[in-house]
This record gives sequence, C-alpha cells and structure tokens, in this order.
Amino acid sequence: MNIKIASLHFKADQKLENFINDKVGKLIKVHEGIIGADVILKLENCEGNENKTAEVRVKIRGNDAIASKTSASFEESVDVVVEALKKQLLKMKDKQHKKMNNKEIRKINQHNKSSDIEADDME
Repeated sequence: MNIKIASLHFKADQKLENFINDKVGKLIKVHEGIIGADVILKLENCEGNENKTAEVRVKIRGNDAIASKTSASFEESVDVVVEALKKQLLKMKDKQHKKMNNKEIRKINQHNKSSDIEADDME
C-alpha cells in the first residue's frame, strides 16, 4: 500500500514516519481493497498542549474513508484515527458482502424461476 505523509508547519522525524507507516499499513488486513493512504500532520495554533492533528484518508475503489483527531501527541492522534478507520472499513466491507450476497441470492432465484418455467413448458 502506498502511504504518503505530509507534515504542515514542521518537519516530521523518521521515527514518527515509521510509526505512521506501521500503524496505517496494518489497515490492509482489515480491507483488501485499499489502494493507498494520505496522512496529513498539522501543528495547530491554539493554546494548550492538544495541538497536534493527524488526518488520514484511506483510498478504496469507489469510496474513501477519512478520519481526523487532535491530541497532545501525533502518535496518540494516529492511534485514535486508525481505530476509527478500522471501524469505517469494517462497515464498508460488511456492506459490500451483503450487497454481493443479495446479488447471488437474486441470481439463484432468477435461475430457479426460469427452471420452473421450463418445467411447466415441458408438462
């Protein structure tokens, strides 16, 4: 998976980038359709120590999942964002499976109907 990391208003060190690559890279286990991810790290201009924002956009065919969190450290923000994305990806995956199962059921029902019509014609 291709992970792009952009840091605004500061330079991210290699240790932080490795942490992000490790955490975001594990999302591929949750959803196989992930194409890539964009990570944006921002230092907010606000009082207090909760000024570090991580925003992650996971690219999936047909849909994207996005989450953002501001906290005291980038690591904490990334952890929370990855957990939120896991939930989103599992919901997306569940919807896709339900949609596929419904299509398969419709195909079987159509096949059964056409078999019943053919059987009626033979009688």
